[in-house]
Amino acid sequence: MKSSLIKYLFLILWLITISAFAEDAGIENLRITSKAFASIARKVSPSVVFIQVESTKAVPSLQQFSTPFGPGGSLNDDLLKHFFGNQFRGFQQTPQPGAQQQERRVMGQGSGFVFKVESGLLSNKSYIMTNNHVVDHADKIRVKFKDGKEYIARLKGTDPKSDIAVLEVDANIAPALPLGNSSRLEVGEWVVAIGNPFGLSHTLTVGVVSAKGRSSVGINDYENFIQTDAAINPGNSGGPLLNLDAEVVGMNTAIFSRSGGSMGIGFAIPINLAKQIAEQLIEKGEVTRGHLGIVIQQLTPELAESFGVEPGEGILVAQVSDNSPAQKAGVKQGDIILSYKGSAVDNVGRFRNSVALTTPGSKAKLVVLRDGKHKTLTVQIGKQEKGIQLTDRSKQDADEIGITVQTITSQLAEQFNIEQGKGVVITRVEPNSIAARAGIRPGTVILQANRKPVNSTADFRRIVKDSSAKKMLLLLVREAGSQRFIALNW
Repeated sequence: MKSSLIKYLFLILWLITISAFAEDAGIENLRITSKAFASIARKVSPSVVFIQVESTKAVPSLQQFSTPFGPGGSLNDDLLKHFFGNQFRGFQQTPQPGAQQQERRVMGQGSGFVFKVESGLLSNKSYIMTNNHVVDHADKIRVKFKDGKEYIARLKGTDPKSDIAVLEVDANIAPALPLGNSSRLEVGEWVVAIGNPFGLSHTLTVGVVSAKGRSSVGINDYENFIQTDAAINPGNSGGPLLNLDAEVVGMNTAIFSRSGGSMGIGFAIPINLAKQIAEQLIEKGEVTRGHLGIVIQQLTPELAESFGVEPGEGILVAQVSDNSPAQKAGVKQGDIILSYKGSAVDNVGRFRNSVALTTPGSKAKLVVLRDGKHKTLTVQIGKQEKGIQLTDRSKQDADEIGITVQTITSQLAEQFNIEQGKGVVITRVEPNSIAARAGIRPGTVILQANRKPVNSTADFRRIVKDSSAKKMLLLLVREAGSQRFIALNW
């Protein structure tokens, strides 16, 4: 009995000791983590800059209502607006009838960081990377470092499509930040954002990588964003997103917000993409992008079923331009692109980025699925002209048919501004039908139904009748000069 009691007391003491040790170990781990964040701040802050921009904006002459302090106000309007908001009636302004445009100085701000070109003729020279929207239309760009030194910067190059800009300063500026490999970044990893939100210089926030490969955000033409919950606010744009090794893995660019402040969803351009764009801007002053000459769309579940593939397996070629690199390589409308340069293709945005970053004139292999068979094609990448880009024609489909079609007569061709002799034109779309929910509108031309040509209303009715058992209809339509596939189920 006495022996059992001793063992029991020993067990209690052991558990208390283990619990205390675990608590101490947990606190120590937190201390180590916080020290890691502090170390990152010390290492990188000297190379992060506060960017102030001055520009001229043309605005109409305004008639300002009186304020409690008299016409124009004896106190600073911006100060009053800060407390009372623009809804305060004393600040209502209306353009004067026939007023002339006046020039107004506008101030903007953002962030940036020092980086270095690693190879080539311009290697070992440091530059500042930031967002294009931070310095767009700037008359004067001033950069300020943490040690208080300020410089007037020149715009070395800018690329609005990716929202990347490079600045140059005539001075021995701070050390360049090491660039990491954003492709190795994983969801859940710790990341640190540093910048100047709301003008609060060198603010550090911490979070994790929430997602990767965000490509349908609608911010830039070319997107492959890292999503993070590290707080990003106005003024953070252009600042670095860093891993725990103090390497830049992204450039903070945008936030999703209903309030104007951080809501836990921020977006950063992967540094692998930013670096390629920045180095082209430095070496050539512009970005040269690859071009295939196709219109592509994401495979919805309905389209995937129509083409006999799994959802997410490849992307669909909706249109091939005449004399384009894709046409010369043998790419055809209706092909499913499965891989590009040996990498699987499952997303329109990422595919568009890959093609754009391929050097014009180089050759790349495409694997496509056509009529159930795999084909390997070799395409020589063309150069994308200004204003031309790959287009995503993805639309959501619905679940009930309801359209009226007519053979294209000369009168209908003139009415809808379409070509006579090919396809049938949709003259009516029933409300709440599958066609309406799929975004089909009157004036849309149906070129094919279930991969068969349609040149008359009789052709269309026959194909629809043949589809009644499967309750599925695959349409190839033309609207606004471009073509896309639509799968209708009912």
